Amino acid sequence: MERAARQHERELIRAEREYQRQAVAEEKERKRLYLEARAAEVDELNRDLAATIAGLEGLLHHTLTVDDSVDFEALKVQFDFPAFNPGPLGVPVEAPLLELPEPPGGVSKFLPGAKAKREQALAEAQHRHQETMSDYEGREAARKEQLAAKRAKYDELVARGRAEADDQHAQVDAFQAAYDSGHAQAIVDYCSTVLAASQYPDGFPQGHKVAWDPESRQLAVEYDLPTAEIVPEVREYRYIKSKDQIATTARPSAQRKSLYAGVIAQIALRTIHELFEADTLSHLETIALNAHVDTIDRRTGHPVRPCLLTLRTTRDAFEQLDLAHVDPEACLRGLNAGVSKSPSELLPVRPVLEFNMVDARFVDESDVLSTIDQRPNLMELTPGEFEALITNLFEKMGLETRMTQASRDGGVDCVAWDPRPIFGGKVVIQAKRYKNTVGVSAVRDLFGTMQNEGASKGILVTTSGYGKASFAFADGKPLELLGGSNLLYLLEEHAGIQAKIEPPEDWVDPGPEMDEPDG
Repeated sequence: MERAARQHERELIRAEREYQRQAVAEEKERKRLYLEARAAEVDELNRDLAATIAGLEGLLHHTLTVDDSVDFEALKVQFDFPAFNPGPLGVPVEAPLLELPEPPGGVSKFLPGAKAKREQALAEAQHRHQETMSDYEGREAARKEQLAAKRAKYDELVARGRAEADDQHAQVDAFQAAYDSGHAQAIVDYCSTVLAASQYPDGFPQGHKVAWDPESRQLAVEYDLPTAEIVPEVREYRYIKSKDQIATTARPSAQRKSLYAGVIAQIALRTIHELFEADTLSHLETIALNAHVDTIDRRTGHPVRPCLLTLRTTRDAFEQLDLAHVDPEACLRGLNAGVSKSPSELLPVRPVLEFNMVDARFVDESDVLSTIDQRPNLMELTPGEFEALITNLFEKMGLETRMTQASRDGGVDCVAWDPRPIFGGKVVIQAKRYKNTVGVSAVRDLFGTMQNEGASKGILVTTSGYGKASFAFADGKPLELLGGSNLLYLLEEHAGIQAKIEPPEDWVDPGPEMDEPDG
């Protein structure tokens, strides 16, 4: 008895020890799995971080693998209505059967009254059948009526859907026809569609405005940039076992600024690439891009919208680039782009072309008709009146103007002085009233005059527009080319003059440079 008790006690001790060993092993395993989970969490955070940085560094390369042109057929809503499903209404009501009584058999048929009973049973069966048939016919008629109503509603929905699809398809076809023919608004809508379809990572605003100047075949684009917060502040995540915490290593400020500058440069090149590539009919000869950012100025707390990058380039110049192998920032320098010296600090640059100076040209037809008799036509002014108008404009803009001898092409030549310190200096201004595109020789002449005068800047303004060769020649030089839409905008903005440009049918452009093709 005592031996059995000792044996039982030893078994209890062994069992307790085994339980404790298992508990320790389970706790150890639980801690191991927890640490693995935390390590996996850190690995996932670092992978996401690396993917974000890779996405920022690959913005330009991403678009090179995509066909940016608009597929008009893909814009059409496909009509795909499901087949008509009658449901339970498609199943006819089961017709009742005439259930006749069994005829008497054996000797019973010879019993008195058997025949009468037989006839009475048949009459009752037929009466019951007539009642059930009446109920059946009513329910079947109701089913058919409901089925017809459901079918009519379905047919109405199908017809309406087909009509809406046909109307939408007609609108797309009209859009394509207008774009193919070079209609200004269709070109604007097409380019907006291209930019809206561009796939960027989350957090990129992608807002944009587009304006088209048919005179110079120049597209003006105002594009919204992301803020510097698009670049992660964290460089790396790590797990601190002793504190059971996930800690972060901050990304150096210089690296964040460099990444942000790279993002801006890639967006600029990507935007221009997408527009030129999508323009399969070569409507666009030149693109002027201003890239802005909407943010808060930390110094004042007020909303600001500085221009951080500005660029104008021709199709010919841009298509010479191998974007798969360029350094985006170096590429922009080669294109003479204006880039903020410190984008993260919101240091602005002066836009190469004010967007409103192009956009103001495009007013509704009703607005044109309502003011057409009130606005002077610049093409009908006398040479003296046009000269006075241009002189007044640039005086209102802050320049001290001095007229020179009459221009050989009937335009205006003057030498002005910009009184601003540092940025000011002598300015040569030439204004030409033309109906057709101004030739590149006029731009060369302005540059030569500017050098002869020792001027720091030359401005050529015309009632028409310029071609790609003019913009290409002016690129990188202290020359500013203002077209007819720019002139109308400046007159209203600075001189309070609402004008129009409508050359008479018999107008002939003066000047030998018109004989030289601009391209």
